[in-house]
Amino acid sequence: MDLNTLRQFLAVARLEHLSGAAAELRVAQPSLSRSIARLEAELGAPLFDRAGRLQLNDTGRLFRDHVERAVGELEAGRRAVAESLSGGAGSVRLASETFLPLTGPIAAFTAAHPEVELHLHQMAPAEMERALLAQEVDLCLASQPVAAPGTESAVVAIEPVWLATPPGHRLAAAGRVSPDDLADEPFVTTRPGLWQRRLLDRLFADRNREPRIVCETDETAATFVLVSSGIGVCLFPAIARVAWTTPEVAWVAIDDPHCHRTLSLHWTDGDRLPAAARLMRAQILEWQWGGH
Repeated sequence: MDLNTLRQFLAVARLEHLSGAAAELRVAQPSLSRSIARLEAELGAPLFDRAGRLQLNDTGRLFRDHVERAVGELEAGRRAVAESLSGGAGSVRLASETFLPLTGPIAAFTAAHPEVELHLHQMAPAEMERALLAQEVDLCLASQPVAAPGTESAVVAIEPVWLATPPGHRLAAAGRVSPDDLADEPFVTTRPGLWQRRLLDRLFADRNREPRIVCETDETAATFVLVSSGIGVCLFPAIARVAWTTPEVAWVAIDDPHCHRTLSLHWTDGDRLPAAARLMRAQILEWQWGGH
């Protein structure tokens, strides 16, 4: 049971697809299949159900959790040695759903610490939990809870969420609306599970209604074009009013105390966080966030 085999197992466990994992790992699929079979033989138990689509079974999930922690500790040790040899410069691996809120802190950090190597990863909150546990990332900025054991977190910003409408829309001149005013509006929003969709669903559920969704997309630029062209309306965080000026949309405040986005920073236990990552954590936590 060597490290390479364990990394291969983690890839197959994550993708639950042999050919996809083989392509990602750049190995031949038959070779990968034999490696997994040898690992299962060594453990004395199957790790995957193979009836139909390949699926990680309960034993596989148990083993995966231990392997992720073990591989993460080895990676942390490798980075600690590299940091020591480099005089403490090191690197930071930062994950976020979107990097728009982080442009200011990142720019300030790179200006103050040009010697630190920065790796940015766009990632959904569910993937952040796994990545933190496996120590694949040091810090995560999320607008939803990231419930990974052995991690810490802090709220960095609470910003209001606005309604974006097409120019000339009936609500555009109102300045402020109630969620009740949105009952029959067509919405452009994200897929289920992402924060905008969760907020939209919650606002309507509080009123025993369901939103009228005409388009699901995770592409912010496309969403603005769709709203501007009259396809529907959308919920956006306050920062979008400054960051996106074209195409033209109208901005309307929503009169509801729950209509906001909470941004939280998550990291592995402080004692295990590399020095460079601690510097980045301080930069983000001390940043003067608008909309707080």
